Amino acid sequence: MNVFYEESGDFKVAAIMSETDATLQIEDARGKRSKIKAHDVRLRFDKIGLADFMAQAEAMAAELDLDFLWEVAGGEEFGFLDLAREYFSANPAPLEAAAMCIRLHGAPMYFYRKGRGRYKAAPEENLRAAKAGQEKKAREAALMAEWQAELAAGKLPEALRSQVRALLHRPDKNTIEWKAVAAAADAAQKSPLRLLAGVGAIPDVEAWLLDGFLSEYFPKGTGFPAIELPAPPADLLDAGVRAFSIDDAATTEIDDALSVTPLDGGLTRVGIHIAAPTLGVAAGSTMEQVVLARLSTVYFPGDKITMLPDAVVEAFTLAQGRDCPAVSLYVTVDADFQVIAAESRLDRVHIAANLRHHDLDPLFNDETVAQADGGPDYPWKQELLFLHRFAVALEIGRGKHDPNRVERPDYSFAIDRLDDGTKRVRITPRKRGSPMDKLVAELMILCNSTWGKQLADARIPAIYRAQSMGRVRMTTQPAPHVGLGVAQYAWASSPLRRAADFINQQQLLAMLSGEPPRYGARDPMLFAALRDFDQTYNAYAEFQGRLERYWCLRWFEQEGVREIGATVIKEDLVRFDGLPLVLRIAGLPELARGTPVKLQLISTDYLDLALECRLLEAGEPVAVVDEEEEIAEAAEEAEADVAEGLPDAAVPATDAAAGEPPAAAA
Repeated sequence: MNVFYEESGDFKVAAIMSETDATLQIEDARGKRSKIKAHDVRLRFDKIGLADFMAQAEAMAAELDLDFLWEVAGGEEFGFLDLAREYFSANPAPLEAAAMCIRLHGAPMYFYRKGRGRYKAAPEENLRAAKAGQEKKAREAALMAEWQAELAAGKLPEALRSQVRALLHRPDKNTIEWKAVAAAADAAQKSPLRLLAGVGAIPDVEAWLLDGFLSEYFPKGTGFPAIELPAPPADLLDAGVRAFSIDDAATTEIDDALSVTPLDGGLTRVGIHIAAPTLGVAAGSTMEQVVLARLSTVYFPGDKITMLPDAVVEAFTLAQGRDCPAVSLYVTVDADFQVIAAESRLDRVHIAANLRHHDLDPLFNDETVAQADGGPDYPWKQELLFLHRFAVALEIGRGKHDPNRVERPDYSFAIDRLDDGTKRVRITPRKRGSPMDKLVAELMILCNSTWGKQLADARIPAIYRAQSMGRVRMTTQPAPHVGLGVAQYAWASSPLRRAADFINQQQLLAMLSGEPPRYGARDPMLFAALRDFDQTYNAYAEFQGRLERYWCLRWFEQEGVREIGATVIKEDLVRFDGLPLVLRIAGLPELARGTPVKLQLISTDYLDLALECRLLEAGEPVAVVDEEEEIAEAAEEAEADVAEGLPDAAVPATDAAAGEPPAAAA
């Protein structure tokens, strides 16, 4: 005697060796023996060989019309033998009964399983919906096959064009569009990104990089909600000074200005005036929400995304010819350029001039300040020369003055849009540590460290930057910044561009007015703002670094560069000469740190922002500072850039691709 039984959802046949009321010992056609439970047996049969039974039963089952079976089944629960009797005969043959069981069991859309060998016909509306779903799956499968064939042929399917942005940056892996791309990529042994690039989905890598950034950090767009401008207090004290700012020509968010006022007894009062966009900003206001959502202005070659809308920037920027509300730090300086007193207050400052780098560079530079008379005459000459000498004294006081120090240059990127729609990049070196840079950087460091101390002394929480062992971190507690040589350092000099500075200015205004601060001790909202700012600011800096790397690679192509010099930083990591570019060069032999090399450019990978190069020659290593010392130095330089307000300012974070702090580029 043989049995037709169910095991793990499948039907099988075997010969009975022995049995009890509850179990059977069986042997299949291959001679394998096992034990099954009696309630899993659906039929007993003989006269038909085991090898033939299942094949014949499955062939017979395939011929059974499911729609007809569903119609005759009725609405009540039934056993498969009951339906077999109605369909075949009152006494169906074992093959017929097995065929019915197989057919019912394999059609869960038509028949719901209710128990061992028992079923119930699906309600009509359920069956209709299931059929529609099945038809949809069939159509989708056909579409996917068609799309995969087009992708394999190197063509972007028309239906996928509107989905390219999502497929590249934020794919929903449950959609048929993504499944088609993923399947085609697997078949081609490529990543989906490479596959899409190969069919023309990324015609402009710069736009792709920008779009990816915007998709992640500005998914709702870069526009602003309507913001009602807070009215500055009408009774602000007139500072009685004429201040000037120093910025790049493209700077619109002018955060800081300076003033110099001679006093009796050989003393001088230096004013550091910071724009005051926090005046009148209520807790939870739309403007504060925007600041805490944006967290920073985003800078990248050729453009920027401001933290605050243009109307707010225009209202509070320290523009020439205006009397502007400002949070001011006044320091009294003696004849030896030592600070003997400091005072902070909120006042109204007349901005007499917005000086620009390109105008000052030819007049106020290393050569002219070294001359006894300071070189040729120009506006604000005496104030600038005094502030430069004061800045040198401040640098000496921080223990950071080294007249023999060789500075790596900064670089500025300018993107020219040509009439034919193409773009050209200009990468211009700019000497770091110039008198103009030193002047602004030192005064901003003085301002930020002094205000950090005043907030700490007043026991008002703030956001600080601290550094030790080459690592820069953010904290709500004052701590030394070793790279800058100060006991504490609170960003507060760029409230138009950074949320940390905006928050610290809110705290400063509370200190100056004697009112409760916006953020109290151990305020979880302050910790959340610190965390969000730190993560977002670093992400913005990484994006800027990616775009700068892209334009460096484009520059090679644009200028027809085939060979270029570089210096080994470590292992296969090199810094290219004359560019803010650090890359890993695969296949580079082991060379000592500081080894100058000459590289031949073979190919450019714009998706990975990488170069394939061949080593042409290697020179003798030159002495370089220790790697950890160089990284700490880069952190210090970046902090100085931040204080200066250069667009590229960012504390170096380890670059994932290069393993090195991103090179600065204005």
